[in-house]
Amino acid sequence: MSKNRQELCRTARQAVEGDLLLGGQIMAGGQNPLPARKGGKKGGEPATGGPAAHAPAGSFATPDYSAEEFANLAPPQKAQALNRLDESEVRGCVKCVLSKGRTQTVFGEGEPSARIAFVGEGPGEDEDRTGRPFVGKAGQLLTKMILAMGISRESVYICNMVKCRPPGNRTPLPDEVQACWSYLVRQLAIIRPEVVVTLGNPATQGLLGTKEGITKIRGQWRQLPDIGCGLAGTPVMPTFHPSYVLRQYTPDVRGKVWDDLQKVMDRLGMPKSNPGR
Repeated sequence: MSKNRQELCRTARQAVEGDLLLGGQIMAGGQNPLPARKGGKKGGEPATGGPAAHAPAGSFATPDYSAEEFANLAPPQKAQALNRLDESEVRGCVKCVLSKGRTQTVFGEGEPSARIAFVGEGPGEDEDRTGRPFVGKAGQLLTKMILAMGISRESVYICNMVKCRPPGNRTPLPDEVQACWSYLVRQLAIIRPEVVVTLGNPATQGLLGTKEGITKIRGQWRQLPDIGCGLAGTPVMPTFHPSYVLRQYTPDVRGKVWDDLQKVMDRLGMPKSNPGR
C-alpha cells in the first residue's frame, strides 16, 4: 500500500471514529502531530477563570520532592524516570488494601513528553488483567475522543489516580488515593504536560482539591494547586469520564465532552476538525 493511500485510510478511519463519538455532528479531521511546545509558562497563556494556584482545603499531602529533580529532562530521560518509578516502586507497592486484590498494577502509558495528560480514577477489570490503562469499553471511547482531536492515543499520556483496581470498580477511597498520590504527582512532574484533562469526579476533585462536582465545573479551565514538584498552575480541563458518557450516551452529553476537548485544542493551537454533515 502506498504512503498516500495509507494516509488517506488513516484519515478516513479517524473521521469515522470522530463521527461515532459525536453522534454525527462533527467529522474529525486527519491526524496531525501536536504543535511544538511554546516557550514560557506551560500551557501558553495563564489559565483564566480558575482559582489561584494554592493548595485548597482537603487536598492530599504534598510529596517531599523538589521541582528541580524533574526539571529539564530530555525525552529519553523522562521515559527512563517513568520506568524506574513503575518498576522500583509501583509494581511492588503494598501501601493500601487494594494491593491484596489486584492481578497487577496499572501504571500508565503514552508519550513521556506529552503535552496532554488524561487522568482517570482507577483501573477496571480489563485494565487489571492487561496492566494497561483505559483498554475496556470506556478506554475504547477515550481513544475515539483522542482521535476526534486529530491526534493519536500514543501522542498523549494516560493514567489514573490509583494504580490498583478497586473491588467491583468502586470509587477509590481517600486513603487509597493518598497511598498512590506521590506516584501520580511524580508522573505528572516527569511528563510536564501543558494541559491535564481530568476524567470524572474522583480525578477532578482529587487533583483540584475541590468538592465541586464534575457536572458543575466541567468545561471550565482550572489550575493545579500546589501539589508539589513545581506543578502548581498547570491548566486543568475537567470533563466527563468515558464510562459516564457510555451510560448517558446522548447528543447533549457527547456534545459537552466535545466542547471540552475543543477548548484543549484551542489552548494548544491544534487544528480544529471541519464541520461534518
